[in-house]
Formats: sequence, structure tokens, C-alpha cells
Amino acid sequence: MSPATVARERVRAVLPTRAILATMGRSPRKDLLAGLTVAIVALPLALGFGISSGAGAEAGLATAVVAGALAAVFGGSNLQVSGPTGAMTVVLVPIVARYGTDGVLTVGLLAGVVLVVLALVRAGRWMAYVPVPVVEGFTVGIAGVIALQQVPGALGVRKPEGDNPAVVAARAVRDFAAAPHWASVGVALAVAAVMLVGVRLRPALPFSLIAVVAATVTAKAAGLPVATIGHLPTGLPAPSLGFLDLSAVPALLPSAFAVAALAALESLMSATAADAMSVSERHDSDRELFGQGLANLAAPLFGGVAATGAIARTAVNVRSGAASRLAALVHAAVLAVIVFAAAPLVAGIPLAALAGVLIATAVRMVQVGSLRALARTGRGEAAVLALTAVATLAFDLVTAVVVGMLVSGVLALAAVAKATRIEQVPLHTDLPPADHHEEEQALLAEHIVAYRIDGPLLFAAAHRFLLELTESAEVRVAILRMSRVSAIDASGATVLGDAIAELRHRGTLVLVSGIRDEHHRPLDALGVLDRLRADGHVFATTPEAIAHARTHLHDRDAPAGHDLTTAGATGPAADRNPR
Repeated sequence: MSPATVARERVRAVLPTRAILATMGRSPRKDLLAGLTVAIVALPLALGFGISSGAGAEAGLATAVVAGALAAVFGGSNLQVSGPTGAMTVVLVPIVARYGTDGVLTVGLLAGVVLVVLALVRAGRWMAYVPVPVVEGFTVGIAGVIALQQVPGALGVRKPEGDNPAVVAARAVRDFAAAPHWASVGVALAVAAVMLVGVRLRPALPFSLIAVVAATVTAKAAGLPVATIGHLPTGLPAPSLGFLDLSAVPALLPSAFAVAALAALESLMSATAADAMSVSERHDSDRELFGQGLANLAAPLFGGVAATGAIARTAVNVRSGAASRLAALVHAAVLAVIVFAAAPLVAGIPLAALAGVLIATAVRMVQVGSLRALARTGRGEAAVLALTAVATLAFDLVTAVVVGMLVSGVLALAAVAKATRIEQVPLHTDLPPADHHEEEQALLAEHIVAYRIDGPLLFAAAHRFLLELTESAEVRVAILRMSRVSAIDASGATVLGDAIAELRHRGTLVLVSGIRDEHHRPLDALGVLDRLRADGHVFATTPEAIAHARTHLHDRDAPAGHDLTTAGATGPAADRNPR
């Protein structure tokens, strides 16, 4: 196919089909109820994450409305709900601090382009390779960062300067100690307590909204000196690219890639969680990336920040009985109505109340049971989890994921190295029953040793393989059985060649059997078996190798007193270079 045809096919593959869109009519009543429920839960979160990101409450609402609607229509999950999230807020805060609101809108736009490209090159399947300890670790780290980001709002002080959330929180505590604002603290703690206790008693009720409404009414009735959201525009702004400064794009690209990576990872994690909570739903990873890409392309045009699939809202959607993507569309529509009709009411919400909502959300993000289970699986997994969480708090999310992936990779290689075994095996298991004569077996046991190599022979295990094989006792014939080698790379092939050269140099006849077809390429490319193959010492099966060893011993049988350790040599000059 021509490149143009391939491109058209890729685009067609990620667009929603008629069958997908038709599912929105199968249970409209359930979807309407689920969408309304999710909107009630999402409202305080959208406001809180918008403020926490530094872009403002209106940015959070615009993101929930625009990105939520587009991701619902074009995404790859029937049950996913998208919008501003805590994880994305963690990444956006330093971008807002460094480049301002225009910078964060540009980053969102660029991230949308990256996500669309990832969808078209079918990169969705690769997101499944992120290890669970890394995911859990940065979830814990994100929860910690979200909680720390709420400290200034909960204490009723102006947010201090700084990028690191722990440093900012410490400075906020210092400012609070100089001039305490107990009303803000009381509001934040009360909202968080109502959410955390209420969800245990009646998990079906939207305690976040109940707590925020109660705090708003109480603060106004009692005249509490607490800061509020303030004026909100009654409606979405007209779409505009006025924020885009092309000269700033090169400087913003690293941030855009980080935002795109996070949006892809969190969205696919959320979609996978939705699949697990439902009976028959299965998401399309590439279509989900495409939907998130379009959502992030459009949201900045209306003043919205970067969006991603939201695990908490998706879970509420599924548990509320959602049957199709119509529920997520209803959620976005309800929030749009609030933006147009209830902006004055929303403007009176205390900032401390939203801080309490996000603190409670951060606490609920940490699944203690999952952390304990991972810690019990091994020290390596626990170390990856802890290291990723600490790196998230100390640096940023992208650095944390990279560190977690690198450590996980090292641990995986160590496990691969341990999985490779070289075992001396008895020869009679490969001989026909008629050949089981005691004298024959004694002769074979005295002069021939067979080694079975199990597992992957990769660079992580190659050095240990060389040591174990060449430290073996010297014999006339060594048979290397390779039928159970699951994988071999250039390092493994090189070390195998070195081991063969060392054995031949000692005067041992080396025979190789059972090489898999897929392993010939690295071995042939490095010439590991060239000399053995030329001498006829490479066999398809082990019995053939044993038969050749018998013939060799019979033909080369030495008289009494002859040094058996050199009886199998084929010449020093030839043995020094088996390739």
C-alpha cells in the first residue's frame, strides 16, 4: 500500500465507528443518571484542580466540559470520564509558574498533537509495559504532592514562591504561624473529614458536593473570614489561539512530551480499570489516545488545561450504572449548564473547602491494601515503589517514572540472570533402553559430560554462564544441550563462543545439540559455531551427539597410562580460535 493509503487506514482505525456511536442509545436512562452523578462528583474536583494548577477555577471547568465531551465521543472506552486530574496538576504547576497561563495552554495544545501522533503510530500497546510498582509508586507520590499543594489554601495564606511542593508547604506553615487563619483550617478539615467518613458509611452519596455546599452556606451565614473562588465568567470563552507564541514552542516541547506521556499513561490506566469493573467492556488503546489527543487540542482553545482520563470519576461512572459513552457526555453537559447558569453560586465557594476536597481525594488515592501486597511480593518491588514515590516528591513525575523504570529494568535483568541454569545431566536419559549397559554407562560417565542450558542466555546471565561452564572438571567430551535456551543475544553468543574456545583449548571435544532455529542468527553472525559446524560437531539431537562421542572415544581410545585430560584434543592451533 502507498503511504497515503496507510495513513488513511490509520486515521480510519482510530475514528469512532457507527457501531460504537450506536451504543449510546442502548440504555439512555442509566446513562443520564450516571452522567448526572459523575457531574456532581466532578464539579468540586474540576474547580479544585483548576485552582491548584494555577490556571484558575474557570480553566478547570472549561477542561471538564470541552475535553470531557470530546474524549467521550472519540475515545476508546465506553465508560471513561476525562477532565482535569491531580496527576496532571502536579505536572502543570511548575509550567504555570515558569511560563504563565499562555505557556500551560500551549503545552496542552502540543501534548494533544503528540497524543494524536502516538495514536496513529499505534503506540497504545506499549503503555502496558509500565511495571505495577512504578504505577503504584507515582500514584503515592502524586497523592503526596496534591496534599502538599493544598496546604496554603487550607491554612488560608497566599501561596509562597517555589517549585517544590514540600518547600512551598513548609513556607506556608511558617506564614500561618506568623498570622493564623483558624477559620480556613476549620473549613478544610471539616470538608475532608465529611468526605473520608461519609464515603465509608454511605459510599453512594456525593459527599464531596455535600461537604462543599455545607461549607459554603456555613461560611456565608456565619460571616467567616475565608477567601472564596470569586468571579467566574458565565459561559465558555470563544475559541482562540491568541495564547500561542510560536517562538516559545521549542522551550515548551519537553514539558509537552511530559504532559503527553502522563496523559497517555493515566488515561490507559483508567480505561483498563473501567474494563476490570465492567463485565464485557474492552477499550481500544490507540483510539483512546486519539480521543485524548483531540480533547487536549481543543481544551486550550477555550482556556482549558491539559486533560486525561480520570480514574476516580470513571469509577463513579461505572458504579452508577453507565452503559455507554453517553454518560460521560451527560457529565460534560451538566457541567456546561453549571458554567452558564450557576456561576454566581459557584463563585462563593471557599478556597479552603476545595483544599479539603483535594486533601481527602489524595488520601483516598493511596490504597494501603495494594501497597502492603506489593511490599510482600519482594524487596525489589517495594524498593521500586518507594523510590518512585520519593522521586515524585523530590523532583517531578517524569523523572520519577524514568527512575522507576530503570530500577525495574535492572531488577528484571537480575531475575533473568538467576533464571538461567547450567546443569550437568545424566546421559542414559537420552539413550535407547538397549544401550543401558553398565560398562557402557561407566565409560560414558567417566569420559563424557552433558550440560543442559535452561532459560535465556542474555548479557545479564552470560558472565555467570562462562564461569560455571569453564570451572567444570576436565573431560574428554562436553555436550552442550541448547534445546531449552529460550533466548540468546549477542553477549550470550559471544560468551558461549569464549566458553567453547576455553574447553577446546583444554583438549576437550565440544559437541553442541538442539539449537533452535531462531537462535542461529546471532550465533552465525558472530561465527560462534563456524569451526564446530565445519568439523561436524553440531547436531540436531542429543542422542546423535552421544553417538558421535562414542565413536570419538572408540577411535581415540588411549593405552593404559595415557593422560585422559588431553585425549580429545584436535590440535592447539585449531582449538585456540573455534570461529
